[in-house]
Amino acid sequence: MGDAYDATLSRIKAQGGERARLGMAALMWISHSERPLKPDELCHALAVKIGSPNLDTDNVPAIATLLTCCQGLVAIDKEAFTVRLIHFTVQEYLRARPELFGSAHSTMAETCLSYLNSQHIRALPAGIDFEVEASHA
Repeated sequence: MGDAYDATLSRIKAQGGERARLGMAALMWISHSERPLKPDELCHALAVKIGSPNLDTDNVPAIATLLTCCQGLVAIDKEAFTVRLIHFTVQEYLRARPELFGSAHSTMAETCLSYLNSQHIRALPAGIDFEVEASHA
């Protein structure tokens, strides 16, 4: 399986530019997240520019674009409406190659902090009651 995943990662990187960045970043987020991500969560995470005070909503990629950029390694779980890797062996493959994503958790933390500090979020009214899933609380 490793050779097939090597070839697929090569195709993702060969897309070049923004498509390669989106494909690899999506794989990083999905394979390193502590819980399954909703499609809009993943799309917004990939639109964040670390350190930027603004979230440019025009930079939020469509989920269909992300799926294409991932060259078949990512799918949407229609029942749970989450994004997932196509098979558990993809997760094993990606986790066994930490050099692919560098410091993934640091990047994810910086992205989350930039998002939470953005004007887009700061403009939300105070006292909004966000829903927290009981299984993740």
